[in-house]
Amino acid sequence: MDMVKFKEMFLAEAGDHLHQMTTTLMTLEADPGSRSGIDALFRNAHSIKGMAGTMNFGQTADLAHFLEDLLDDCRQAGHIEPDIIDKVLSGVDLLETLMSDIREGLAERDISAFIGQQGEAAEAAQEARGATEESEELVLIELDDQALLIRLQLDPSTPAPEARLLVLLKNLEGLGKVLESRPEEAQLLAGSDNYRELFIKLETAFSQAQVKDYFAAYSELKEISFPEEFPRPRAVIPPAKSVSGVTVRVNTELLDSFINLTGELITTRYHLQNAVKQRSWNDVDDGVAQLTRLVKNLQHQVLQVRMLSLENVFVRVARTVRDLARSSGKEVELKLEGATIEIDRAIVEELTDPLIHLVRNALDHGIAKQGVVTVKAGRERDLVTLEVADDGQGIDPRKIRDKALERGLISDQQLNSLSDYDALQLICLPGFSTAAKITETSGRGVGMDVVKTAVEKMGGILEIVSGGATPGTRMVMKLPLSRTIIRVLLVSAAGVSLAMPISRIVQTLEISRNDIQRSGRQRVIEFKGKILPLLSLRKILDYPKAQLPEPLSVVVTEVLGRRVGLVVDSLIGQREVFVQRLPAPFDHLKGCSGATMLGDGHIVFVLDLQSLLERVRS
Repeated sequence: MDMVKFKEMFLAEAGDHLHQMTTTLMTLEADPGSRSGIDALFRNAHSIKGMAGTMNFGQTADLAHFLEDLLDDCRQAGHIEPDIIDKVLSGVDLLETLMSDIREGLAERDISAFIGQQGEAAEAAQEARGATEESEELVLIELDDQALLIRLQLDPSTPAPEARLLVLLKNLEGLGKVLESRPEEAQLLAGSDNYRELFIKLETAFSQAQVKDYFAAYSELKEISFPEEFPRPRAVIPPAKSVSGVTVRVNTELLDSFINLTGELITTRYHLQNAVKQRSWNDVDDGVAQLTRLVKNLQHQVLQVRMLSLENVFVRVARTVRDLARSSGKEVELKLEGATIEIDRAIVEELTDPLIHLVRNALDHGIAKQGVVTVKAGRERDLVTLEVADDGQGIDPRKIRDKALERGLISDQQLNSLSDYDALQLICLPGFSTAAKITETSGRGVGMDVVKTAVEKMGGILEIVSGGATPGTRMVMKLPLSRTIIRVLLVSAAGVSLAMPISRIVQTLEISRNDIQRSGRQRVIEFKGKILPLLSLRKILDYPKAQLPEPLSVVVTEVLGRRVGLVVDSLIGQREVFVQRLPAPFDHLKGCSGATMLGDGHIVFVLDLQSLLERVRS
């Protein structure tokens, strides 16, 4: 049977249960007597066991059954011991590994070493299955074959019912020969009628009582009965083609909104077609305006489908802090803020590893014996900010300068002229480390450069702040809400149109040449009471020089905590664009984050202002 279409559903549901178990276990450490928490854990393990059993994932089912037994003992005792929390957390980790095996199409790894001597429940289940097999052999000899009509009815709350019924149908082959079934296998594979019961005509030597005992382990079965008649046959539906890929759960209200928008788009299409036929240009203008509104609404709804909260990431952070604090013997309090902030799921998947690394650094470098680590998410215009802060001693800029001088990264002249802010950025250089000794989490000179590269690859920036009025160190990742559809400012340089993400622009200005002053070799202007250095976009991109008309157009942006003015030929205007990544090897071009196509067919490159200006500074 083709179970591919149901495997992703199983993985998604099991993943939700594992996430809930980790979250609940973190809560139970502070309140081990929470009956509701223990009951929730038991239900999660029970659900995974049932789903895995019906999908024929034996190792997963046995491990979930083992955890279920542990938690059942806790329910009887009314509390959960710390060592049981550790055991269940390790079991959740192993279940996630088994999920990975299943996802990649590999055989499930053996879990007997984990269960060990405590796996009496799993061993008893195996002995029971062996006893059943022995009894089957004896009964087959003693009894005459006969046809038995069986009706299996699922519980109404059972998810993916067709998948469960398919597995039950397959497992019936162990009792005899399936002569007929309603619905048939092809109808179950189509999965379109939401079947929740299965009628089988089975040629078997087993009695009704033995069949009931055989299915007693399937918790999703509501009823097992033996009717006298077979139901009338239904039309066979051709099996649907299996679909591979990642599944996404979508709110039904959002789906209804898509249907409504589709209907309005169809109506608008006919309106435009009729207006063009009749040469009614006023109606064409109205239709285009209506189409613009609908497309914008559709874009918003599509982006909502891709949005994902940071809750799952924060659970991983909590688990990381717990494990590292225990292994290092440190007392660490973790504060999490902004778990409900939503961001594009593609960015969520890529930011997890950089965030975990920053948290590990905070514990290893920031906290000496005890302290507080804060992970906070927030919104700044079209950006999401993720801050990892500790209340430790912070980073000493002088120590950074000395280590950079020792490694030849800066000269003697730069040693004293380098600002504290710029000195802190040096820790992101490959191979740079000030750790006195190598540990499991730091000291090898790798990590911060990878974090910085990953953040910039997502179209964000990494800021490092230490010292000042606030103790400790703050690592701040500023990331776009989405990497695909963004708002940009189109500018012109040497006759070439270029795009700058609006999220990276502070302000646009028009200035006179008389406003420009000199500070050494640097041209500057006064902006909001401060000196703003000016850079020519033509010069940065190696375009030919030209005399620009008055007034000069300036785009004010911020890089590494400092504001800079980019002089461009002209400002074209703002657009919402669909950004596509460049193919290799062009995806490694510094200063370019992708490209987009305008309505007139012209291709425009999207500038990565962070790496572009860093290249100028270097």
